[in-house]
Amino acid sequence: MPAPRVLVTGGSGFIAGHVILAALDSGAQVRATLRSLDTADRVRTELERAGMPADAPLTFVVADLLADDGWAAATDGIDVVLHVASPVMPGHVEHEDDVIVPAREGTLRVLRAARDAGVPRVVLTSAFHAVSWGHPHDAHVFTEDDWTVLDGPGVDAYGKSKTLAERAAWEFVEREPDAPALTTMLPVAVMGPLLGGAVSGANHIVQNLIEGDLKTLPDLYIPIVDVRDVARAHVLAMTNPDAAGQRFLLSNGPALSMRDIATTIRDDLGDAAPNVSTRAVPNFVIRIAALFSAQARSVVPDLGWSKRTSNERARRVLGWAPRDPREAVRAAAESLVGRRPAGIR
Repeated sequence: MPAPRVLVTGGSGFIAGHVILAALDSGAQVRATLRSLDTADRVRTELERAGMPADAPLTFVVADLLADDGWAAATDGIDVVLHVASPVMPGHVEHEDDVIVPAREGTLRVLRAARDAGVPRVVLTSAFHAVSWGHPHDAHVFTEDDWTVLDGPGVDAYGKSKTLAERAAWEFVEREPDAPALTTMLPVAVMGPLLGGAVSGANHIVQNLIEGDLKTLPDLYIPIVDVRDVARAHVLAMTNPDAAGQRFLLSNGPALSMRDIATTIRDDLGDAAPNVSTRAVPNFVIRIAALFSAQARSVVPDLGWSKRTSNERARRVLGWAPRDPREAVRAAAESLVGRRPAGIR
């Protein structure tokens, strides 16, 4: 059986890089999109440092989510598209459309190209932001059946962008008779080993703790999944016939408090992380700060609330078995201080 030909969008990104590694490790031939080929050598070097063989079947093409040019060539001859690329801007942003428009329009642009090229399947990286924001604070366990309430409390532009982009994707495949089969992935906060020097996603939390930027810790709880497990889930969904038409919530275990995350880093790194604080800041201080700070206002709705999640569908349908979220925290911290190279472990 020939190796599947896989297109990964946003090839220079954190999650996309790990998806490329996992797809290659599965035996696939990978084509990755970049906004400019000027970054191709850097991306290849970073992936090789993470364990990719120098002769791996990886090529790069130019395609931008904001333009039609390049997508026909990118999808030509492809068996499955792993659409990972999307703007990541959690928290307050000045103009919401700067996040929402490229996420939604870029997703539709990729789906149209896949349809026109006869690609049978697209796996879309959505997010937990499309599931759990704007809901009441109760004991509800979030599953793939839940959707973010766009006008609910605490919904930021990023949450709107992921929700609207994913809904647009499902509407597209429902109305287009020749559309590819669609699968969407809904990872919670993604942490894990860095690829190269850039810090992306929830790894910023680990970075801020290590650098001492967080002198005190808010009463927040973060559901975490390892980026390597997110990448593996994408690969598992590529060919599994039961994955078509499904959403998969990618989570593992209870959410970790900010203090849990800080303590995990300190216990692992010891003297290599002297600036990590485990001091708590009272909720009333955050609420007072929210009167003057948009950033503080964005976290107030989630103070003291630990969201509960179920990954039963991903385990049952995909055979997905994620690692403990503390492993993701430790891997992120160790790669930030240069203790070991990133890679598939």
